[in-house]
Amino acid sequence: MTRRNAMAAYAVVLLAWCWFVGIPNDPAGVILWIWVGTIAWYVEEPRPYLDFWRDWWKPLLLMVGYWLGRGLADEIGVAPHYSMPIRVDEWLGLGTAPTVRLQHAWCGDPCLRTLPPHWYDAVLTTVYASHFLVALVLAGVLWVRNRDEWVRWLRRYITLLYAGLAIYVAYPMAPPWMASRDGYLPEVHRITSRGWSGLEVGGFDLHRQTMIMWGMANKVAAMPSLHCGIACLVALYGISRLRSAWRWLLLLYPLAMALALTYFAEHYVVDAIAGCLLAGLVMVGVSAWERRRAA
Repeated sequence: MTRRNAMAAYAVVLLAWCWFVGIPNDPAGVILWIWVGTIAWYVEEPRPYLDFWRDWWKPLLLMVGYWLGRGLADEIGVAPHYSMPIRVDEWLGLGTAPTVRLQHAWCGDPCLRTLPPHWYDAVLTTVYASHFLVALVLAGVLWVRNRDEWVRWLRRYITLLYAGLAIYVAYPMAPPWMASRDGYLPEVHRITSRGWSGLEVGGFDLHRQTMIMWGMANKVAAMPSLHCGIACLVALYGISRLRSAWRWLLLLYPLAMALALTYFAEHYVVDAIAGCLLAGLVMVGVSAWERRRAA
């Protein structure tokens, strides 16, 4: 009963923080809240949560290194690419880029971030925001339940982050909203947080909050989409570890993420495909490395 009460109190405090301050969306903030959750979970036991930072400090340092590197990747002087993703998406969309088609069909005329949200705006904004939480919350659950699986998951997650960073450095690419602003694409708008625009709470401007947390946003880190890549990695990892026939439903998560990113003009469809392909390569490559290491 003490654990139940402690977890209930933790949930209330976390929800209040999200309501008044904002959803934690940087690695340090999310991991700090996971640590507080482990304190509540182990409230009846002899403080195993004190081992938390001994295990987590190296992964956290690597994540901070990724975010700082991502923020600096657009400062090396390579001009962002515009044309390739537009041509590919127009081919995929039979002549019209899917972002343009979706915003014309779903957003309204004119398509503005300040318009009242539709129900699907709220759903897709929630899917988008889950990117900042799902991978690390999964890591927190695994740390409590199975430390070996925690290592396996973080090994894949951090490998995906740095693989994406290497591509961001080599191939900076303008997302759809920027291509539209600069005249390369018909008019589309970045409407990512529109789904939550009716909620009068703190910190729900996702772009502003990310910039405040790190102060080093990278607007041309679009290829591949790690939003979609991480969603795919979560799905593929779950499918590989679970045995239920329902595990294949996890594939709906990256599909929903790809739809949200395309509709909100955050990414092209080709970015989402590249993110999922990279996640698949990371799963295969890291699994092969683990098998060789075990042998």
